[in-house]
Amino acid sequence: MTNQLYFRQLLAGRDFAIGDHVAKSMVNLVYAIGDRASGDVLLVDPAYAPSELVAIVGADGMNVVGVLATHYHPDHVGGDLGGNEIDGIAQLLVTVDVPVHVQNEEIPWVKRRTGVEASALVGHESGDVVQVGDVTVELIHTPGHTPGSQCFLVDGKLVSGDTLFLEGCGRTDLPGSDPEEMYRTLSQRLSRIDDDTILFPGHLYSADPSASMSEVRKYNYALAPTTAELWLTMFAR
Repeated sequence: MTNQLYFRQLLAGRDFAIGDHVAKSMVNLVYAIGDRASGDVLLVDPAYAPSELVAIVGADGMNVVGVLATHYHPDHVGGDLGGNEIDGIAQLLVTVDVPVHVQNEEIPWVKRRTGVEASALVGHESGDVVQVGDVTVELIHTPGHTPGSQCFLVDGKLVSGDTLFLEGCGRTDLPGSDPEEMYRTLSQRLSRIDDDTILFPGHLYSADPSASMSEVRKYNYALAPTTAELWLTMFAR
């Protein structure tokens, strides 16, 4: 699958949305996952400059056929962020008419944040798969940062949004956050991910843009507590 898989990691403010001070400060990472043979590609969290993202993958001969959304926050799907209006899936859908794949519990949050109609959103449960050409992407429900946060597992790669970073994890003091669910996500829901899987986070909050789960488990302080009580003492805010 590796040779057939099309996979790109793009940094907002550097690879696209150049000159956008919000994009540069937020250091969001957007992903393109596709099948080289079919030319079909999915965009993960296409915020800030969605038309540029379509053009970037188009230059590689790829055609956008869908969106994977990790969660509802505006730096990932668009909307108002502290008075700054970020382009996202609503603007993307003007350019390309494609389904937006979200976790079922996140649908109302995405609708409120972006104004996108429910008819454009495809709801999923954990374990569902989205097919792009012959490439299979597994959706893993990872609540905690938001009720419907989800990660995407494809060909030994885990695209984790704001659930898990190389250093730390997503905040649990925001609307819809749940510290106890975040602990269960980190200690149980993601425990089955192999050590040799490569983690690709939603923000460049570390020196490296990716790392093996083995390295993340070894050095990430958010994974160190061995009990829920200890984790909540350290991280619940």
